Amino acid sequence: MKGLFLSEQKAFWLERRTKMAKSKDEIKEVAQNKKARHDYFIEQTYEAGIVLSGTEVKSIRQGMVNLKDSYATIENGEVILNGMHISPYEQGNIFNKDPLRPRKLLLHRSEITRLIGYTQQKGLALVPLKVYFRGGLVKIELAVARGKKLYDKRADIAERDAKREIDRRMKEQLR
Repeated sequence: MKGLFLSEQKAFWLERRTKMAKSKDEIKEVAQNKKARHDYFIEQTYEAGIVLSGTEVKSIRQGMVNLKDSYATIENGEVILNGMHISPYEQGNIFNKDPLRPRKLLLHRSEITRLIGYTQQKGLALVPLKVYFRGGLVKIELAVARGKKLYDKRADIAERDAKREIDRRMKEQLR
C-alpha cells in the first residue's frame, strides 16, 4: 500500500468495499427442517440471529447441525431455541458445549412482542425452518406455524402426486 499512488489506493479500497458488500448479501444454506413444512402450515417467517460459541460456529460451517425436533419458546422476554443439535467440533476439546443446550435467538423487541401475541393463540408454535450464513453470521429462519391434521397431510400428498402425474403426462405428450 505504501508504494501505490493515491488513485491506485482509491481503486484498491473501492474494489475491496464492493467485494465486502457482495459477501454480505450472499446466503449459504447449511441445514433445513423439511419435517416442519410437512407437519405445519407456515403463517409467517422471521430471520433471527443466534448466540453461539466459536466451536459451534465451526461445526455449523461443516454442516453438523440438525433441526429435526427443534422448537422455540419465549421466556422472560427472550426467544429461546430448544432441541437444535449441533455436533461437537472435533478439534474443540474443552471449548465444546453441550450439543442440545438451549440457545438464545436475537430479534428486535417489536418482533418479540408480536411473537408473544402469536404464541398465546391456540394452535400456533414457533418452529425453525433453516439455518444459513448471511455475511459470515449464522441466521435462523423462524416460522410461526399452525399444526396440520392427518387429513391435511394426506391432502398435501395427494395433491403432490396429482401434480407429478400431470407433469409426467404433459412430458409424454410433448415427445
